[in-house]
Amino acid sequence: MSEETPGFEEKPDVPSGATPEDAAQAASPSAEEGAAPAGDTAQNSTAQAGLTAQLDQVRTALNERTLDLQRIQAEYQNYRRRVERDRITVKEIAVAQLLTELLPVLDDIGRARDHGELVGGFKSVAESLETVAAKMGLQQFGKEGEPFDPTVHEALMHSYAPDVTETTCVAILQPGYRIGERTIRPARVAVAEPQPGATPAAQKEEQASADEESGGPDEG
Repeated sequence: MSEETPGFEEKPDVPSGATPEDAAQAASPSAEEGAAPAGDTAQNSTAQAGLTAQLDQVRTALNERTLDLQRIQAEYQNYRRRVERDRITVKEIAVAQLLTELLPVLDDIGRARDHGELVGGFKSVAESLETVAAKMGLQQFGKEGEPFDPTVHEALMHSYAPDVTETTCVAILQPGYRIGERTIRPARVAVAEPQPGATPAAQKEEQASADEESGGPDEG
């Protein structure tokens, strides 16, 4: 076995009698060995185009799934709002039905209070019932002297009065009740309209004030 001498590079064998060009060709790699084959470049381009197409497909599928998820979330939110709205509506209807059944009892309590009969243990029970009804949202309305409103008042009696300028509730025969903005029973009232051809009291007072300021009515 021969030993390599340090410091010297191994040179390719050159046949005796070869020219310097032959030695240079033997020492350098051939052009075919250093250059990449044309087929490999074409394969790389085809593979890259395939990967790009697959990436586009994945992006398209991702966008479609994202839109589907957003649509499902919107439908779910609408469903939750609809269920909550229906739940509140059902609760309001149930409360209104319960309180409607209690209105005759509340009317009896009101009549007993007007006649001074709301005393003792009956008074305590009655006030507790009114407090519970108020906590459930029941509100009483209807006062003497307020203008007549056919949307919340029910006229049971009608008369004329010279001291009113418009149709007015002059007596509350039965109070009305509402829950929030919902009227569960209109106030039953007696109404009075201005007397035909009569001068309302307010106009009389204004006329009297005008006469006083002018020094009294004109004498003929």
